[in-house]
Amino acid sequence: MKSLLSVVLGLTITSSAWAQDKSFEQYVEGLKTQALNQGISQTTVDSAFADVQHKPRAVKADRNQPEKKLTLDEYIPRAVPDWKVKQANELYQKHYDELQRIGEEFGVQPRFIVALWGVESNFGKFMGNYSVVDALSTMAYDGRREDFFRKELMSALQILEQGHIEMPNFKGSWAGAMGQCQFMPSSFISYAADGNGDGRKDIWNTKADVFASTANYLSQKGWDDTYTWGRQVTLPKGFDMSLEGRVKGKQKMLAEWSELGITRYDGRPLPKLDNDIEAWLTAPDEAGGRVYLVYNNYNVLMKWNRSYYFALAVSHLADRIR
Repeated sequence: MKSLLSVVLGLTITSSAWAQDKSFEQYVEGLKTQALNQGISQTTVDSAFADVQHKPRAVKADRNQPEKKLTLDEYIPRAVPDWKVKQANELYQKHYDELQRIGEEFGVQPRFIVALWGVESNFGKFMGNYSVVDALSTMAYDGRREDFFRKELMSALQILEQGHIEMPNFKGSWAGAMGQCQFMPSSFISYAADGNGDGRKDIWNTKADVFASTANYLSQKGWDDTYTWGRQVTLPKGFDMSLEGRVKGKQKMLAEWSELGITRYDGRPLPKLDNDIEAWLTAPDEAGGRVYLVYNNYNVLMKWNRSYYFALAVSHLADRIR
């Protein structure tokens, strides 16, 4: 669930075996030529590729994604343990003024900024220790998603060109996800924000930039801080599960779901809002599992990472931040 990796992992993998007919060193020469042709300076290209290394461990990590599917009842306590909730609340208070300023500027509740920070990188403790250039060059050379990783590599070179970070500190995950908010390079280019006004966008070391970048992503994807993400609910007996699904056309107003007998998880009625809101019924574990009514903010979290489980982990952690 690290980073915006669902963007990576959700892409179609070609079924035919792909064999690279060049050495890694020869392949890198092609990457350098592409970078220069796309306007990256010779100085940046020379610096970025001076010590580039093939990293077979990155390919192994990509091909060994865990296959066992946990239920939400198993997953949520692992993803949002009590110690993480405690840290989230402590850090929320520690950075309160900064979070409030950035939350107000971008229209995002600070508790969701902190929750994403916690789920993505354990509040900056786990950002990955791969050279971003090594990782992306290796994954492009591997070839299964060559176009995707070549594009991400070109974005990474733009980040170096713009001076947001120095090459020795340009670290990330095996797939090139970077910083405390685990942005892929293209997401950095599109959404990274300068939270402290120093002219740089440092999502590795500067908390204000991490918070502002996270908030900017959510804001640009359609976040509305008037509402929360949704809630776990209880269905009446015999409920028509054909109404379930987070797809266009299956949304209903919250009041309509209430009329169908859906209640809060503890049996209390759903909230009555002055301005009613569209909601979708979703049951990620299908029959017998947890059931939720989710609002558009949850859809925005799914744009960050296409995993229902990831979005629910963030949502549950945000709910426990006071």
